[in-house]
Amino acid sequence: MGADKPPPGEEWERRFDGPSPPGGLLDLLSVAAVVLDPKGRIVFWSPQADEVFGYTAKEALGQDAPRLLVREEHRDLVTKLFAEVMATGAGWAGAFPIRHKDGSTRLVEFRNMRLMDDLGDVYALGIAADQSTLQRVETDLALSQRLVSQAPIGIALLDNDLRYIMVNGALERINGLSAADHIGRHPHDILPFLDVDTIESALRQVLITGTPVIDQYAVGRTPADPDHDHAWSASYYRLEGPSGRVTGVALSVVDVSERHRATAEADRARRRLTLIADASARVGTTLEVEKTAQELADVAVPELADVAAVDVLDAVLAFRRTAGSHEGTELFRALAVAAAYPTEATTAADKVGDLAAYGPDRLITQCVHTGRPVIVARTDRDDLLRIARDPDAAARFVRAGVHSYLAVPLIAHNEVLGAFDLLRARNPLPFDEDDVILAGELAARAAVAIDNARWHQSIRNTAITLQRSLLPGRPPELAGLEVASLYQPAEASSEVGGDWYDVIPLTGDKTALVVGDVMGNGIAAAAAMGRLRTATCAFADLDLAPDEVLQHLDKITRGLEHYIATCIYAVYDPHTHQCHIANAGHLPPALVHPGQPPELLDLPTGAPLGVGGIPFDTTTFDLDPSDRLHLYTDGLVETRQHSIDERLDTLLRALDQPRWALQDTCRWLLHALRHPDDHDDVALLIAEATTYSPAHAA
Repeated sequence: MGADKPPPGEEWERRFDGPSPPGGLLDLLSVAAVVLDPKGRIVFWSPQADEVFGYTAKEALGQDAPRLLVREEHRDLVTKLFAEVMATGAGWAGAFPIRHKDGSTRLVEFRNMRLMDDLGDVYALGIAADQSTLQRVETDLALSQRLVSQAPIGIALLDNDLRYIMVNGALERINGLSAADHIGRHPHDILPFLDVDTIESALRQVLITGTPVIDQYAVGRTPADPDHDHAWSASYYRLEGPSGRVTGVALSVVDVSERHRATAEADRARRRLTLIADASARVGTTLEVEKTAQELADVAVPELADVAAVDVLDAVLAFRRTAGSHEGTELFRALAVAAAYPTEATTAADKVGDLAAYGPDRLITQCVHTGRPVIVARTDRDDLLRIARDPDAAARFVRAGVHSYLAVPLIAHNEVLGAFDLLRARNPLPFDEDDVILAGELAARAAVAIDNARWHQSIRNTAITLQRSLLPGRPPELAGLEVASLYQPAEASSEVGGDWYDVIPLTGDKTALVVGDVMGNGIAAAAAMGRLRTATCAFADLDLAPDEVLQHLDKITRGLEHYIATCIYAVYDPHTHQCHIANAGHLPPALVHPGQPPELLDLPTGAPLGVGGIPFDTTTFDLDPSDRLHLYTDGLVETRQHSIDERLDTLLRALDQPRWALQDTCRWLLHALRHPDDHDDVALLIAEATTYSPAHAA
């Protein structure tokens, strides 16, 4: 709605500084609406006019507007402006002093224009708001001054049956129909592309209650631009006649499409940044290939895709793929599938763990061969046949409503590992270049994590194999002693640990029991462990006392560069049912007598092997038939959250259970005490004294 500048005049200059320029925002939302007939009498009075002017509709309707609302010194000017508006149809906008009912003078900002009804009668419509409250109104309506000053404002009057009786030029342009095409018709006749049921329901509610509806948002298309969505902010006000009878409803419409698009784009960018941040936190939390792939698939739904899958080249997982270009069929292993909702499309995807061969004409194969994204914005049946594993799977994609496809390569250190596959079905939007960039960003981050995980798993598998090869095999039958052992590598570490155990038969039916831990990890630590284990076996054959064995091991450890180790060395004699034991900085063994609470052996701790210069002590205790001795490394009990004393108490409580077989006890202790994410390996050795008869043994 246009606005003319107020005319200059000497009287205005003398008595008043002149009407101020129109405000940056004087929209038609939650402001007063007053309609005058050609004689200047008030014929329509909106509820908001009560607050602006102080008069109720009953007091104002039928009154001469200049006499009621304007001081005498300003009436000539008002009469002149009114005559110009009615004669020329030119609107007028600006701030003007009015006389409030309480007698005070207030500046009110006006938008005045001529209206014409379906009978050809003309009226003057004044839209007004108290200038002092304008800022509050602007805030309440969430419309900035710049937006309102640039956006056209459409105005219409509807009767009680919601038929148009007046439409201004701005609304003609917004709706793409002339005023004549509006008159006598309903909104659902004019706006078939919008949610007209909601609009008409709101208009009826305003007619019934008299409560305005402010800033009702609508998005859709009109004949003015049938190919593009627009957004509008609409407000509705009830109008009343001189007798108080409800005569219709006024509406104002502001095109806020630019704001809508900017908001939508900003919201989209925010969601994408959030998705990338979410992926940074959620993808690559472990060094497991399958879990990392699943984390990538999970983070992509539903924000980016309805269905996501991660397929890695089997040759890459097996470290068989060589650098350079590749042609022909590729063998993929499905590592992850995720869906935003239950859908048949997931049954058409390759099952996690399955291998699938895809020829060079398939889209996923082209993705890994070229190392470039493959996007099909709108898929047809032929496209789906090049995506799915077989025609039946393609048919399932069709039934699931799959309409758009995107595959981006997983590339780490210039090597293509596989592809990140995305499908849209319920999401109506096709994939676009922004989606390609976002998917590529997610894939790039995840590919590095997957590559690290596959190397980790390969190294870890090798490490575990090496570690187990350094540990003893099944011990021979022992005299008066039954043993069980367990070794568990660290779940969260790819490097070899230095924990070991040994069971060594000695002369005279005796048995040496050893548990040790070389500090540190890696191949060098494992090698040091292997040397100490070999040396322990050699010294054990010399039938030395435990403290002497530890003394010799201490000398050897001092020659192993910077390594130190803890160790428990015990010798059990079945003839005397006694156990001789020495400790080199190791955690105390746990002893269990049948029917008695478990206890920790009170041993001189001694210094770790490799410290040097500190003697070791041998302690002797009885180990009668059915007694059990538990030797273990710190990985079984130590955690970052609890003190070692707390954990040793937990060990004793775990042992205070009904007696199980030795091997079952090993597994129970591991289950009860060790967290899956612990960063240390565990060696556990349990020995139970049995009834021994030398004559029977002979």
